[in-house]
Amino acid sequence: MFSKLDRELLSKYLSPQWPRVVLLGVLLVAGIGCQLANPQIAKTFIDRAQAGDPFAHLIRIAIFYLVVAFITQVTSVLDGYVASDVGWRSTNAVRADLLRHVLSLDGSFHGEHGAGELIERIDGDVTAIAGFFSRFVVQLLGSAVFLVGVLVLLFVVDVRVGALLTGFSIGALGYMTRGGGWVGRRARDARRAAGRFMGYVEERLTGLPDIKSSGADAYAMVRFHERSRDRYDRTADAARAASIYNSSIGGFFVFGTGASLALATVLHARGAITLGTVYLIFRYTTMLRMPLENLSRQMNAFQQATGGIVRVRELFATTSRVVDAGGATMPAGALSLDFDGVWFAYEDAPVLRDVSFHVAAGSCLGLLGRTGSGKTTISRLVFRLHDASRGTIRLGGVNVRDAEIDGLRERVGLVTQDVQIFEASVRDNVTIFDPTVTDDRLEEVFAELGLLDWLHGLTDGFDTLLGPRGRGLSAGEAQLVALARIFLRDPGFVILDEASSRLDPATERLLESAVTRLLEGRTGLVIAHRLATVLRADDIVILDAGRIAEAGRRDELERDPESRFARLLRAGMVEELA
Repeated sequence: MFSKLDRELLSKYLSPQWPRVVLLGVLLVAGIGCQLANPQIAKTFIDRAQAGDPFAHLIRIAIFYLVVAFITQVTSVLDGYVASDVGWRSTNAVRADLLRHVLSLDGSFHGEHGAGELIERIDGDVTAIAGFFSRFVVQLLGSAVFLVGVLVLLFVVDVRVGALLTGFSIGALGYMTRGGGWVGRRARDARRAAGRFMGYVEERLTGLPDIKSSGADAYAMVRFHERSRDRYDRTADAARAASIYNSSIGGFFVFGTGASLALATVLHARGAITLGTVYLIFRYTTMLRMPLENLSRQMNAFQQATGGIVRVRELFATTSRVVDAGGATMPAGALSLDFDGVWFAYEDAPVLRDVSFHVAAGSCLGLLGRTGSGKTTISRLVFRLHDASRGTIRLGGVNVRDAEIDGLRERVGLVTQDVQIFEASVRDNVTIFDPTVTDDRLEEVFAELGLLDWLHGLTDGFDTLLGPRGRGLSAGEAQLVALARIFLRDPGFVILDEASSRLDPATERLLESAVTRLLEGRTGLVIAHRLATVLRADDIVILDAGRIAEAGRRDELERDPESRFARLLRAGMVEELA
């Protein structure tokens, strides 16, 4: 029933919860003992009443029955609470490990899987297996103990009754353990459909401005209904399979209860058993339904959880193509950059072809090229979001493949055209929620970048709350926040990807001043779109279809009327590079 990987998953996340799991087991055993005892108390009451025992004696038996029933209910409540506690603790650990694992995967993985799909896998799939962690093993063992206990007691009452109901139980268990595979297959299909649906919704909500401006609402809704219908059909199919599976178990109970009642009636008529024993047989027969139905539910839950378990295991098994070799540390100060014969391809489509260039420590390289020429790919390779297919990249003289990834990324700062602004205060957006950074240090950063006047112009300064996706800031102001964020980290290498069309003149002046200060004493790689940015570059590299079409000192290329760079300046860079 359990594969080796299932057992490993259980062991890893339930082992830290062993005190609670033990307590859950104790409560379960106590509850089973009470449930098995009460029919015996009721049998005694019936037989004593028939025998004419004193009323006071019967009252004591009844009170004892009520006490045991009360203890049964208390253990049931505590059992439910502890099981939920174990489930949430273990599944939250799974979610945390899954998110940490997803964050460690390379850019290729994230390019193939949208945020919506990953949210569904990290949260939706784990929620689907919550019961697997919280109750499955304990309930499975507890139900088995309960079942065996009832059958043993029935054998004590009468061997023929015990044999009949043992055969019935074996048949029911055989079906439950062998007949649920088709439920699991449909549950897996339903989980996959849910992932596709969430991925589509996330993608369309992210691209809402483009959908509205293109008049694509109708198309988006048609595709939404298609995916919604697919999710509904597969979820309904899984629910129908589970319902049929559970209903078929009910057939065993109808047969078992009828057969036991018939046999008990015959035995009573022959004088072989008392009326209290007839009640006992009936009560234990109906009680068989509880462990068998519980086993059925657990097996059904396991079959449905299988879909989530498989997808969780698949996600854990996904490995990053970017491997953290971890040894070399990055030097202090400004970092040089060398690309030596670098090739890179997404899948089979080459993006960079034999690219080689050098950026001296403390200098600034302007990187130009049309859309799709490979500029952004170069910045991703420096960060090791991807690894080069061939060739070597060195930062500060260290091969980036040999550097510890977190240390490498700590020494590189990146400001993109689309800055990620969190729904939080300006302080938290600059410090990335680091409470150890003081306001005095933040004041120094904003002062050095020349942004204090802008900061004081905000309604609440550092405490100004920003909305999701930067609501409350212009695109240029969001880039100012990003510059402060990078300056606070004090990297040795800075990558800037600018877009002049999104800046008003006042913000552009602030941004230019802040960029100039940020690049002082650091190495810069600027993906340039505007003249002011290019004029601060010491060297220029122009990419064309993944190859270096031109490279050289900026001032020399500017003086050469035949150079591509000079033609770009004459034509107007933004228009020419579009």
